[in-house]
Amino acid sequence: MTDAIPLSVYVHIPWCVRKCPYCDFNSHALSGDVDQAVYVRALLRDLDIQLATQSRSPALSLFIGGGTPSLFDGRAIAALIDGIDDRLGFVADAEITLEANPGTVEAHRFVDYRAAGVNRLSIGVQSLDDARLGVLGRIHSAAEARTAATLARRAGFDNLNLDLMYALPGQDVAAALADLAGVIALDPTHLSWYQLTLEPNTWFSHRPPPGLPDDDGIADIMDAGQARLAAAGYVQYEVSAYARDGRRCRHNLNYWGFGDYLGLGAGAHGKLTGGPGDVVRTTRPRRPEAYLDAVAAGALPRRHMVAPDTLPLEFMLNALRLSDGVPATWFSARTGLALASIAAAVAHARELGLLAPDPDRIRPTPFGQRFLNDLLALFEPGGDT
Repeated sequence: MTDAIPLSVYVHIPWCVRKCPYCDFNSHALSGDVDQAVYVRALLRDLDIQLATQSRSPALSLFIGGGTPSLFDGRAIAALIDGIDDRLGFVADAEITLEANPGTVEAHRFVDYRAAGVNRLSIGVQSLDDARLGVLGRIHSAAEARTAATLARRAGFDNLNLDLMYALPGQDVAAALADLAGVIALDPTHLSWYQLTLEPNTWFSHRPPPGLPDDDGIADIMDAGQARLAAAGYVQYEVSAYARDGRRCRHNLNYWGFGDYLGLGAGAHGKLTGGPGDVVRTTRPRRPEAYLDAVAAGALPRRHMVAPDTLPLEFMLNALRLSDGVPATWFSARTGLALASIAAAVAHARELGLLAPDPDRIRPTPFGQRFLNDLLALFEPGGDT
């Protein structure tokens, strides 16, 4: 990784109380108690292994995701954050996020997380309709989700994200707007509002729930929901992310800006830049037992160099998710490729109305965001010929 490209850290805690039928993340249902101290020591050993072959650069953000990180107590999270700080360091105003499930929260946990150094909380609400929560396999109720948001505020979290899904079974525009209204009433600073999709290798992909909205119904929900969020003061800055002023998620902005990140934990991915055109993706074993064995043996993450001819698409897959796009200069700075190498694709996209005619930024138009797959296809190897 280079000092010119910002660095984040992602930590994966892979355990859940129960696997949700729509989830394609690397998560494993608990079959007993987890030795939290052992896993935290492995995470820090993982960091030591990776830093031994990488230059040091303070992290601008840390995201502790899962799985269900709120299964871990405040002492474990404090040991993790302090250990990363000792080894790598954080910038002065680093954003430190922890994901929480309302069904695994006790009142003291949020207080302990705040004391440990977590300054941004992300709570997986998903719906405020108990019947739909049941269909989604969630272990919490709507009341517990509301309570979790209240407890987060009381614990001192002034930067709060709530996750909410739409296009749920049996959901029409009115029901989706009711969910949105309920979440907006909890006054989060950030909202991740995203569509339920049937991902491969999930329970729902094999047995789709009945009553899913059709494409027209989904489009109607999107239009009505985006208008409702805008009226409430939430700015859509990414495909599924809406924020109050100054509360955009800096960790995810680094992903979407093709920044670097170290991945720690079972199944964690990383992306590191060694020099111009030298972009490497890293992965760790998905199963917790295999991960612990690999770290104990001092094994480096598996590395996969991104082929130069796919770098434009890799860059655009991230940058074009952002409503404002990114500075045009970032393409060369973060891929090592000349901006001229994508000039034809950019010109074609602008002719089609998919990219804004802004020489200083690579920015999708609203039309381009709606037809993002068509826009991205222009940057595939041989895509604009």
